[in-house]
Amino acid sequence: MSGAALCKRILETPMKKIGIVGGIGWRSTVEYYAEICRRCEERHIAKGGMGTAPMPEIAIESLDLATAFAWLGTDGDEGSWARFDEYHRAALRRLEASGAEVALLAANTPHHRLKEIVRGVGIPVVSIVDAAAQEAARVRARIGARQVLILGTALTMDSDRFRKGFAKHGMEAAGPAHEVERAATLQLIEELQRGQVEGMAERVGSLARTAFTGQFRGQPLVSLACTELPLAFPQMRSRASFEAGGVVYINTTAAHVEAVMEAANPGAC
Repeated sequence: MSGAALCKRILETPMKKIGIVGGIGWRSTVEYYAEICRRCEERHIAKGGMGTAPMPEIAIESLDLATAFAWLGTDGDEGSWARFDEYHRAALRRLEASGAEVALLAANTPHHRLKEIVRGVGIPVVSIVDAAAQEAARVRARIGARQVLILGTALTMDSDRFRKGFAKHGMEAAGPAHEVERAATLQLIEELQRGQVEGMAERVGSLARTAFTGQFRGQPLVSLACTELPLAFPQMRSRASFEAGGVVYINTTAAHVEAVMEAANPGAC
């Protein structure tokens, strides 16, 4: 089969139904939905498609962020995570029952427990950690960076599972070393969750440069490991990685969307 014929067949093959566990938080859930649809339109136009672009069916289970945070557990105490894990697992099961064939959790924090959350779930759940780490490895190939600063929630910045996820791709990763930088990160996330965007790119950049250079060497490479943080850079919302103010950022939302698009339509050209 010729390359053109294969592309035509792929374009004519419906994408798998995508399930999104969202609401954690809602603004980033909107970004996931919009970005998946926008990329489908772009691909349709790029391949010479006419008329309305085909879109994947998408189901969203929107959870309550306050409840999810209230049920955070303590590492080392498996029982303390039971409600948190089941809250997200039940949403995935509802998506599976709706006909979703591939799913994602539209947040970084629950990926600290992804292995436990997906137990008993019969559809693949795309990991944001793997997607971000793979993008970091691609950045390393371009600029030689081997260290990445993780900015996110308190759990994400401390997560050994996130560090190991990056290590699998040859990257040393850690959250900010100092409490003042961690507190500043949480403050930025809270403001972005409330929709405050003005001046945020500069504030994130200042924090990223200070925290990175305080513990790493070379050009700052920073994983925006909370799906609210990329909202500070609205012009870069579709870029899995980008540079701004001397800092190279991993946009975990965009990297995650790319990974789920591949999972829903593998080999699309």
